[in-house]
Amino acid sequence: MERRWLVTGCSSGLGRAVATAAARAGDRVAVTARKAAALEELVRAWPGRVTPVELELRDADQCERAVRTAVERMGGIDVLVNNAGSGLFGTVEEVGDAELRDQLETLLVGPWRLTRLVLPLMRAQGHGHVVNVSSLGGRMAFPGLASYVAGKYALEGMSQALAAEVAPFGVRVTVAEPGVFATRYGASLAEAAHRLPVYAEATGEMLDGFRGMEDNQEYGRPEDFADTVLALVASEAATPLRVPIGEDAFAYLEVAEEAAREEFAAARALVGPGPLPPPAG
Repeated sequence: MERRWLVTGCSSGLGRAVATAAARAGDRVAVTARKAAALEELVRAWPGRVTPVELELRDADQCERAVRTAVERMGGIDVLVNNAGSGLFGTVEEVGDAELRDQLETLLVGPWRLTRLVLPLMRAQGHGHVVNVSSLGGRMAFPGLASYVAGKYALEGMSQALAAEVAPFGVRVTVAEPGVFATRYGASLAEAAHRLPVYAEATGEMLDGFRGMEDNQEYGRPEDFADTVLALVASEAATPLRVPIGEDAFAYLEVAEEAAREEFAAARALVGPGPLPPPAG
């Protein structure tokens, strides 16, 4: 069965890999990037299957135009992949209000808006699949990525509510949680405008680890991520809401889940079934 995809953030990395895999599978794909020139290679590689759409995710009018163009060119949308994103490196104290809003516009508001725009189409046709690309940062926090983690946690919360809301209409929701893949995320990671030297020791090693991700052969291949996404979309069996992708993703999240269980047990031991006892004296 030919599917019609709308995939955001296709200039490189995971989004480009998903778009390529879908086109190779015989599907039609509307691909987006901030600059249309970044999509020319995809269009040449898959003529007639790939529709380029220039999209700044933070622009509401462009989001509406992207969905409208996809529908006009393909006749509808069966799969929405909210992949486009950006990272901001900075501690809670370092990130300013405008920087925080910008990060949340990209990681949460934009995907929410696109989802809202495609849902009437999916409900009307009685099927659809929304794939929200999250991160390990959607279930565990890292020093220096406070605003990014906040956006991904919120995206996962939205997705959980969405899955319950749209299931009666035949619409599925998947949260893809990639581990570390060889993409340009590290190279394009912006830094807060006002960095404080006092946090250098706590965050410096983390920042250094992100640089050079694209060329590190030890990291996952975007093509493997794309293959997993296509398999999830094609699956006729029930799939989990949250799906870690990559062996390192499972390893990190197992540690995070164990830490969460220990924290829960400690809180239960402290509080018990009722409120905390009043202080002595």
